Amino acid sequence: MGQKTISLRRAAHVAVLSLVVIPITAALTAPRAAAEPRKRAQAETATLARRMLAQLKVARPLSMRGYKRERFQPRWEHHKGTCSTRETVLARDARRVRRDASCHPVKGSWYSPYDGKRLTSEKQVDVDHVVPLAYAWRSGAKRWSKAKRRAFANDLTRPELLTVSHSANIAKGGQGPQSWRPQRRAYWCRYATSWITVKHHYRLFVTRRERVALLNMLRTC
Repeated sequence: MGQKTISLRRAAHVAVLSLVVIPITAALTAPRAAAEPRKRAQAETATLARRMLAQLKVARPLSMRGYKRERFQPRWEHHKGTCSTRETVLARDARRVRRDASCHPVKGSWYSPYDGKRLTSEKQVDVDHVVPLAYAWRSGAKRWSKAKRRAFANDLTRPELLTVSHSANIAKGGQGPQSWRPQRRAYWCRYATSWITVKHHYRLFVTRRERVALLNMLRTC
């Protein structure tokens, strides 16, 4: 009788342990399972980006002679009513944004993917051209029409416009990926694929060093 009681107690103890272990195991495996589709999607995006990059012409950069920002963007274009391209991007990338009657954001929260900063003032953020206007000029935009340059500078369809911290935007300037990369390595994959997507759509060429830098960044995908 005593042995039977002990056996029953052991069985109950094992059952309790099983109830504890199973949820813990499930909790550990759930994030891994959720991450798998994301990794696959990222890998597929990187594969497509490599194909697009291979299709781009490799050439030496053109001269900066004649470049002026105004040749791309004398001002931000307007889209919906009084909303400019800049105001549209700031609203798109913000959380809990509040705008005044003229569409200007007066309150909101922004995350800068380049450096991981969270910002709560519109004065702390900039709308970055992922492929800088000056860099695009040297990559072939110098030969474009005025209308095409303006369309490029205000493109809301391609991943060309992004809200980032003012400090990150200043640090980047007009540099390419061979000279400047986002401070957050976790964003390199997204940055490289965005850069390539824009250049591929507009048929802008790349330099050899730029191409190598982009391929290195795609390795993080």
